[in-house]
Amino acid sequence: MRFPEDVPVLTDGVVTLRAHTAADVEPAYRMCQDPVMQEWTTIPVPYLHEHAVNFLTEVVPAGWRDNTAWAWAIEYDGNYVGTIDLRDGEGGVGEVGFAVSAEVRGNGVMTRALKLVVRYAFDGLDWKRVIWRAYVGNYASRRVAWKTGFRGLVTIPGGGRSRGVRKDEWVATIGRDDELEPKGNWWAVPVLDSGAIRLRELRESDAQRVMEACADERTQQWLTGMPSPYGLEDAKGFIASRPDAAASGDAVAWAIVDAVTDELLGNVSIFGLNNRIDNTIGEIGYWMHPDARGRKVMSTAVQLVIDHAFRPVEDGGLGRRRLVLRCADVNTASAHVAEANGFTQVADERLADPRRDGTYDNLLTYDLLATEHPGH
Repeated sequence: MRFPEDVPVLTDGVVTLRAHTAADVEPAYRMCQDPVMQEWTTIPVPYLHEHAVNFLTEVVPAGWRDNTAWAWAIEYDGNYVGTIDLRDGEGGVGEVGFAVSAEVRGNGVMTRALKLVVRYAFDGLDWKRVIWRAYVGNYASRRVAWKTGFRGLVTIPGGGRSRGVRKDEWVATIGRDDELEPKGNWWAVPVLDSGAIRLRELRESDAQRVMEACADERTQQWLTGMPSPYGLEDAKGFIASRPDAAASGDAVAWAIVDAVTDELLGNVSIFGLNNRIDNTIGEIGYWMHPDARGRKVMSTAVQLVIDHAFRPVEDGGLGRRRLVLRCADVNTASAHVAEANGFTQVADERLADPRRDGTYDNLLTYDLLATEHPGH
């Protein structure tokens, strides 16, 4: 193919994909100074002006001429704001890569560009499947892929390589007959406020308090699935894993914090949201920091998440029909939280809840239906 004559212009009326020009060199060079861009891509660091010149005037045209890579400039509001490309394509399967400048992130620009390119891969290049890759932790890229309809996400340990360093990698694909729309849920973690306490996303700065709470003797007694001993790295790992649970549609977790000091008081989660048999249910789980006990903090926090869980999805909630809460029969504090929030005990499983010492307690199951919730 000739460059730029044969580069097809793709547009949805808001975003336009076109051939790169010499005028794109300066904005591309500035874009590649962004630390976020450098963290998640394989561009040289430091990124020099000559790198931008070489990529846009040598590498990109050669890809079109050799029919091995197809890169477009992303134009938005009349300006160059990024690059998106297709690569390989052997056997009707190829990969997509993209980057967008910081000033337009969050406006849906990249999702629009990705949909245009994926459709061209199928209709213009006759591909059967497109592969997306990103380093684990690049949730911005993962969300763009999810919104475009990529599915079947897997994690490949050490699957990526950047500047001589191996990194864990996410991979997902989309097929010719797949809808270019999200598959499954990507749950938001809204701030929920009662006045005295606030529920918000967990942060790295919460790690010390998470460790203190989860290393506590009572927490360890009832939650036997937690690491023991529980250290700071365990706390950091827990915090880092929560965005993945929300992105995969499986769970939403909140830090319970003091509304004035923002100090972490505990954690409350709704999980099991991807139940294959019945995806209208969810299970509530929680733990407390020792110095927050006896203050009705958890009863209040659970009430807040109940309201959110039963709120319809179109109104920003989880659209649940039924909530479940489980605890050992001798864990009276946890049972009180369930009963104070209107849950009904529906099961008592004999010796079903293991302790760390090898003994077992009976396991109580409580449930609450949306039809039983005030305001339904």
